[in-house]
Amino acid sequence: AILSERRNMIYKGTSITRGSGAGIVVATGMATELGKISELVEQAEDESTPLEKRLDTLGHKLIWVTLAITTVVAILGIVRGKEVFLMIESGIALAVAAIPEGLPIVATIALARGMIRMARKNALINRLASVETLGATDIICSDKTGTLTENKMTATKLVIDEGELTIRRENGDTVFQRNGDSIDHKNNKLIMDALTVGVLCNNASLTGNDGAGIGDPMEVALLEIGSHAGIDRDELLKSMPEVHEEAFDPEVKMMATIHENGGEFSVAVKGAPEAVLNNCSTILTPDGEKEFTSSDVEVWNRLNEEMARNGTRMLALAEKKTSNSDIQPYEDLTFLGLIGLKDPPRIDVQESIRLCGDAGINVVMVTGDQPATALNIAKSIRLVDMDYDKVIVSNQLKSVENLTEEDRLDILDTKIFSRVSPKQKLDLIAVHQTNGSIVAMTGDGVNDAPALKKADIGIAMGQRGTQVAREAADMILKDDAFSSIVEAVKQGRIIFDNIRKFVLYLLSCNVSEIMIVGVASIANTPLPILPLQILFLNLVTDVFPALALGVGGGDPRIMSRPPRKSNEPIITKGHWLQIGLYGALLTVSVLSAFLIALYWYEMDETHSVTISFLTLAFGQLVHVFNMRDQHSGVFKNEITRNGWIWAAIVLCIFMIFFVLLITPAANVLKLTAPNTDGWMLIIIFSLVPLIIGQIFKLRGSK
Repeated sequence: AILSERRNMIYKGTSITRGSGAGIVVATGMATELGKISELVEQAEDESTPLEKRLDTLGHKLIWVTLAITTVVAILGIVRGKEVFLMIESGIALAVAAIPEGLPIVATIALARGMIRMARKNALINRLASVETLGATDIICSDKTGTLTENKMTATKLVIDEGELTIRRENGDTVFQRNGDSIDHKNNKLIMDALTVGVLCNNASLTGNDGAGIGDPMEVALLEIGSHAGIDRDELLKSMPEVHEEAFDPEVKMMATIHENGGEFSVAVKGAPEAVLNNCSTILTPDGEKEFTSSDVEVWNRLNEEMARNGTRMLALAEKKTSNSDIQPYEDLTFLGLIGLKDPPRIDVQESIRLCGDAGINVVMVTGDQPATALNIAKSIRLVDMDYDKVIVSNQLKSVENLTEEDRLDILDTKIFSRVSPKQKLDLIAVHQTNGSIVAMTGDGVNDAPALKKADIGIAMGQRGTQVAREAADMILKDDAFSSIVEAVKQGRIIFDNIRKFVLYLLSCNVSEIMIVGVASIANTPLPILPLQILFLNLVTDVFPALALGVGGGDPRIMSRPPRKSNEPIITKGHWLQIGLYGALLTVSVLSAFLIALYWYEMDETHSVTISFLTLAFGQLVHVFNMRDQHSGVFKNEITRNGWIWAAIVLCIFMIFFVLLITPAANVLKLTAPNTDGWMLIIIFSLVPLIIGQIFKLRGSK
């Protein structure tokens, strides 16, 4: 049978989301269907990332433009009477210099350095393309529990038919209080029955000497409160063994376990209050079970909502007795009570929310919790203002194909979504993506995998996330913290910014070299720089500062800018204009120094060429400081704080003086040591591009 029709087979890599079973292993390793897929993956060619494609496109364009320009320059020189071999050499040297062959290297180094920084900040990147996309993210759809909150549940309230009880820890003991007075909970059937259901309907465990829990924090909290009340899960299961589990279903919003209990069966149920309450027909009271009417349901729903408004996560507990284990677990339940759990917001999340606001990133809370609880937490972390009260609940969300324009605008304007199903997460992502946004979505469960795949950036939780979610995601948070997402977005912006600065610097230097030789050819003057000198500059003063730009720490205020457009090229029209202006500045400076040395000071051609060569070399080195962000300081900015820049400049100066002062190297490059007048020309004119460039920056920042 074909794979899809092998109904009696489970394949390696399949995720079991519920139920239990037994099977016989018939294949392992590469003999499995997953192994066969792995072989296909090995045979498949890697797909280039969007950034690599953009760099390739830029490189191919530059090749043809450069070849055309250098050919024209060489022909002009020959026509104007210059030596044919010299102009061919110059044309070849210009072609080599003008093409930024370091682009792939710097891009790879920048991406790798960025990924290392992200890993140090608890964000692991699964896919290289995600690094670039992160910098353009403008919507973050975040879960509440564990991402915006600590994911450390503590039971604080228990509401039973007798009234509301406060749960406190005093001297290591758990105390139940009503109106400030402690009560004997161990002799209270209503309390003990509710706690017993919380312990039975549970997949967590308490292990270790310190009683640390393993599993869902909410279930761990139920085990802890049960343990403090003297209810041990392992001992309880010996007398009430579990025969079946109805796994939690996000659509039903409930979970049930069925236990054998003295010849009959007990069903323990926990879940969302509105779901459990609607399935209860009786309620446990001090006088026994009583009918649970629709008016009772309304009273308990109001109580639930009131407590949820205070940021308490509410859970309903119910049970029923039956003589048959093969039954519908969610019908005719006996309501036991509500238990309230507190999950405090993370300490750093409020600052992270503020950073997102400054960066033009819209944060949306997408949670399975109640509307009132979600709204309370959102206000406490300053996700919304204190007077904000708009929450869209799952039953108010239409499928994406049925949305009107008004519905779509309403979704785009909402910051809190409650009781959202996996399918609805897909719809929310689709609405924002259709609006032109780059969407990051967090998730941890198996049912979050589709949303993680659909989002532009899928973010899985490393601590509480399932393997399926982690494999579907582009990024994994080692600490599950929202602040790590913000840090990853920051690094994504820095990486793209560094690559842009590198390209801008390299191309402006290369353009200056072409313009210098081109203008000299047209003007029929001696060449200010010779072929080997061009290649030396391309190897030294171009490459090392450019590499240093690619690994910079970035502008500290980069998160105060709005996100860039996802389709924005590396070099925009404005950047091309900058490249032309910077190239022209370097060209004018070098030609001015060369012509003054040649005609004003009447130096010989070798001295004049040496002066123009050194002017261009030092001019390109200090030109790296023109790559600072327009709104950063002149002396304190992301360039001056980059230690690699200073190291590159020192290395380049050393190599320049090496070829100038070591006779064999100087003879090869046809250089000679300048006199005092020559050094004055070099210093003055090499600083001109920097000074004028900084003036442009200052005027542009006003």
